[in-house]
Amino acid sequence: MGQSAKTTITSGKAILGIELGSTRIKAVLIDQENKPIAQGSHTWENQLVDGLWSYSMEEIWSGLQDCYASLRADVRKLYGIEIENLAAIGVSAMMHGYMAFDKNEQILVPFRTWRNTNTGEAAATLSKLFVYNIPLRWSISHLYQAILNGEEHVKDIDYLTTLAGYVHWQLTGRKVLGIGDASGMIPIDPETKEYSADMVGKFDELIAPKGYPWKLNDILPKILLAGEDAGCLTVEGVAKLDVSGHLKAGVPFCPPEGDAGTGMVATNAVKQRTGNVSAGTSSFSMIVLEKDLSKPYEMIDMVTTPDGSLVAMVHCNNCTSDLNAWVNLFKEYQELIGVPVDMDELYDKLYKAALAGDADCGGLISYNYISGEPVTGMVEGRPLFVRSAGDKFNLANFMRAHLYGSVGVLKIGNDILFSEEKVKVDRITGHGGLFKTKGVGQRILAAALTSPISVMETAGEGGAWGIALLGAYMVNNPNGLSLADFLEEQVFAGDAGEEIAPTAEEVAGFNAYIERYKAALPVEADAVRYKR
Repeated sequence: MGQSAKTTITSGKAILGIELGSTRIKAVLIDQENKPIAQGSHTWENQLVDGLWSYSMEEIWSGLQDCYASLRADVRKLYGIEIENLAAIGVSAMMHGYMAFDKNEQILVPFRTWRNTNTGEAAATLSKLFVYNIPLRWSISHLYQAILNGEEHVKDIDYLTTLAGYVHWQLTGRKVLGIGDASGMIPIDPETKEYSADMVGKFDELIAPKGYPWKLNDILPKILLAGEDAGCLTVEGVAKLDVSGHLKAGVPFCPPEGDAGTGMVATNAVKQRTGNVSAGTSSFSMIVLEKDLSKPYEMIDMVTTPDGSLVAMVHCNNCTSDLNAWVNLFKEYQELIGVPVDMDELYDKLYKAALAGDADCGGLISYNYISGEPVTGMVEGRPLFVRSAGDKFNLANFMRAHLYGSVGVLKIGNDILFSEEKVKVDRITGHGGLFKTKGVGQRILAAALTSPISVMETAGEGGAWGIALLGAYMVNNPNGLSLADFLEEQVFAGDAGEEIAPTAEEVAGFNAYIERYKAALPVEADAVRYKR
């Protein structure tokens, strides 16, 4: 593989994908067969600035440069060469949030990320006005909240974009955004593949009394679909990405995308009637719909695939963090009695022990709310383990209850799709830390969603690989395949991963658990109200 990968890089045929995630910036270089051949990364953390979560402009660029330098170092180590030219580049990042710039390209207020929840009044007003669920983290919620707060900077806005859109703009000079990321700014019309004209008109009318010198369409990025030309790397862009100066300008870019879209690509879940579940620190499911839902639901966000199909998204703030805390408790016990700890082995044994538990967890309940959980109406986090004196309290049921709890909120949201809206799905793919122990998290999720779940070896490659694949789709698709067919035929070649279907007993057990879980939510609410 080494020599062919080396030739791919030296001939300028490798493709670069970069994703700015919430804890890591990652770069992946892929070959003409869409396989990763080198990678780099940079670790970063958001900061609380004036009560709002943010990353500074300096952190964005120093992080991006360090990540690219890490990729260069990996290429030199593996192949003894420099990256001088590329076939394509793609940029992806965490979606939503608020980056507002004036006409001099200066940011007006620090970048406000998706984590900020100060937009409740704006989101509620817009949801009612649009008759459409507008989440707290969407860009339009941030913009309207700034207007409601009377923030001075709003009158000076010349351009409003997301993190991926910003980085792409600075590297190419183009004010564009992939449709998936754009759908997290303001809703998309699935027919026109543009921002909803009806909602844009209602918003402009709503804020008309303010007399701002702009209309909404004036300040938003132009929407592009997967495969469309999104500009080229400029000389100025090279200086911002590769401080060594080896990389040449002129590399074509695919449309910048959000992390949800690149996750769909990386799990081959952009075709209608497919879906994916990302389950790690937080979790979300993305189900690609055949048609719009019958009505808006507060716990379901509507976004799109990178090629414009409607997607129903259930986003949960909490997943495995509380479970990890309990595993760490067992680690401390092992250390206390002098047993060497291998964390992979510990997770493996505890997860597998859960499979021996009762299908309904013997009556035990776990609320994994490290932070607030909008789907169940919890404004703050209070992890809580609940049991009655007569419940079957043993290790297997204890671990099973925590695994159930890690996907409980996800089930509540998806039950609306599958039970109330009768959404049909042929394949759901799981990826993320919950699935690391083979067959356990997968089986739990299958019972929760009453659906077979597939896990692929490549799912761990993540969003940087996903955006690199979108770059490949733009430059290596001579037959003009649809994105779904390109992924199916050129990337995954029929590899659907290993599938696990739930048994009737497992489904009945999870349903019994979730009914107890919902019935006891007032206990969790009381815990949230209790201030220490």
